[in-house]
Amino acid sequence: MKLFYRKYGSGPPLIILHGLYGSSDNWVSFARTISNRFTVYLPDQRNHGQSPHSDNHDYDAMKEDLHELVTDLRINRFFLAGHSMGGKTAVNYALSWPEKLYGLIIADISPFSEKERFEEEYNLHVQILNSMLSLKLSGITSRPEIESQLITKIRSEKVRGLMMKNLRRETDNSFSWKINATALLKNIGTIMDAVEYEDTGKTDIIGFPVYFLKGEKSNYLQENDFEKILIVFPAAEFIVIPGAGHWIHSDNPEAIRQCFLKLLDN
Repeated sequence: MKLFYRKYGSGPPLIILHGLYGSSDNWVSFARTISNRFTVYLPDQRNHGQSPHSDNHDYDAMKEDLHELVTDLRINRFFLAGHSMGGKTAVNYALSWPEKLYGLIIADISPFSEKERFEEEYNLHVQILNSMLSLKLSGITSRPEIESQLITKIRSEKVRGLMMKNLRRETDNSFSWKINATALLKNIGTIMDAVEYEDTGKTDIIGFPVYFLKGEKSNYLQENDFEKILIVFPAAEFIVIPGAGHWIHSDNPEAIRQCFLKLLDN
């Protein structure tokens, strides 16, 4: 699948993958803060932003999408980062093509935890996606009208804001959703599930820096996840981002910026 992407800056290539309901837009401001040190590529993952839609939405498919983008851009090696769902995509890519990476940053997600661990979040995502699908956009001409309907369905202001960023105004002045909510709802169990890996006892994914960033106020990555992560990435470093929740790049962008620049010191 040919992914839409944005490009900023100059320097060694860095690809940043957004999370569920996100898009390349979410990382534009941050990308500009490091664009004097990296050439930053911000793709929209499948079923998000301006990239194509598909009924299939799993980490093998998203890994292959990324590999196709890297191949099309003729990038030999690069730095890779991913937030939440994007972090799982990045880990899955690293499992298949570690030789392509200069370094890896996984932002606030445990890629090897089963979805049962996140039952509350799973139920929340089902509610969010059902709310989007039940919202009748035909005849609505203003964004505030849509938000007023979402308030009754989605209590979190931050989540509502993320949903509102997924609105697209069509040429006839009507609204539609950029994301493929139907496919995401169909695949939400897979999205929430762990990235599969073969535990052979080998520690072969080494040779480049690997940082797992945890939001101080988030429970998506916990200390009891570290042991399993270290099986796959034995040299991984775990960094707590002060004052940050799950959306760490917006909650503490300077701390995240320093982590990205730290990649260049290795």
